Amino acid sequence: MTLINDINDNKNKQKRVITILGSTGSIGIQTLDVLNSLHNEFKIAFLTVNKNIDLLEEQAMLFNPIGVAIRDEDAYYKFKDNTSFKGKILCGEEGIIEAACFDENDLVLSALVGFSGVVPTLNAIKHKKNIALANKETLVSAGSIITKAAKANNVELLAVDSEHSAVLQSIVGESKNSIEKIILTASGGPFRNTAKDQFVNLTVRQALNHPNWSMGSKITIDSATMMNKGFEVIEAYWLFDLGLDKIDVLIHPQSIIHSLVQFVDGSVKAQLGLPDMRIPISYALTYPNRLKYNFPRLDLSEIGNLNFSKPDLVKFPCLGFAYESLRIGGSAPSVVNAANEVAVEAFLKEQIRFVDIAECIESALKSIQIVEDDNIEAIIETDKETRIFTDNYIKHYLTN
Repeated sequence: MTLINDINDNKNKQKRVITILGSTGSIGIQTLDVLNSLHNEFKIAFLTVNKNIDLLEEQAMLFNPIGVAIRDEDAYYKFKDNTSFKGKILCGEEGIIEAACFDENDLVLSALVGFSGVVPTLNAIKHKKNIALANKETLVSAGSIITKAAKANNVELLAVDSEHSAVLQSIVGESKNSIEKIILTASGGPFRNTAKDQFVNLTVRQALNHPNWSMGSKITIDSATMMNKGFEVIEAYWLFDLGLDKIDVLIHPQSIIHSLVQFVDGSVKAQLGLPDMRIPISYALTYPNRLKYNFPRLDLSEIGNLNFSKPDLVKFPCLGFAYESLRIGGSAPSVVNAANEVAVEAFLKEQIRFVDIAECIESALKSIQIVEDDNIEAIIETDKETRIFTDNYIKHYLTN
């Protein structure tokens, strides 16, 4: 009788509806891989992209979403004229927002790159959609606005980053007052053992060669400068509502311990796992439950040793800029994010040197007027102003 009841429960179980903002990026692709194992749990509403319509076509044919949204207008018309997809096709940022706010959405996975994730995510929250957040720049640029909106609309912000997922898993069942500090681990990137005086000669190819993780180009460069870890500090500040003095960073080259939480009694909890983003993605999708997957398992006997050290803020000043921006407050983190996005793009195009990325951020942080971060229009304006400033700084001071 129990077996029959279980079968009937599975037949009658209503699938949760998910929209993926940024389905052709690294996180989006891995999310679809997870969902492929959860075909009885989720129905895909919308897949959204910037302009990678070839991969979008493949995804749409395989997963049969209700619709797709394409930010780039030229790519939209090209897709619309040539696709075999029969669902709804939306265009531009308005289309991305419409997909994020789709009435049937139970969960929106925000995996857009950079500041482009802020407005669609905020709109989804205002439409009371729970968020699986893989776009850390959303909280970096607009943390106060996003968290207030989430609270006002009774929306869950579920971290997809492995570090924040690890913190979440470590504090389940614990009182916030019992947390003494959280410790975010960092691999140290490809230049952890590179001498500072060699940084001026580092190439794009070297910077994209991350030792542990397979990620998109922008986040990989951020990992090389440790700006990514700085963004994670800011993200943790907003996600877990802790003081800046309670958030530490620890270099851990093996990327096996993803974060730790130290409690007031001296106990420390750590979440361990292989460096596989599908694990924190799956936890965010099914939180607070865990489902069985056939992902590779961690074997500590094969790992052997786990090493730790403090981050070097002289070699990696970008991490320090993140802490500084939080101490300054207001729109300062948004300035850091915008300057970094412009500088990283310039570095990837080989217009500036690796060391120039930090110089761009520092100059913008010193030059852009900091405003209150209590409305999205002010943050958008700060973002635009910073991008113009940084672009001009590169053209006039860092390129011949």
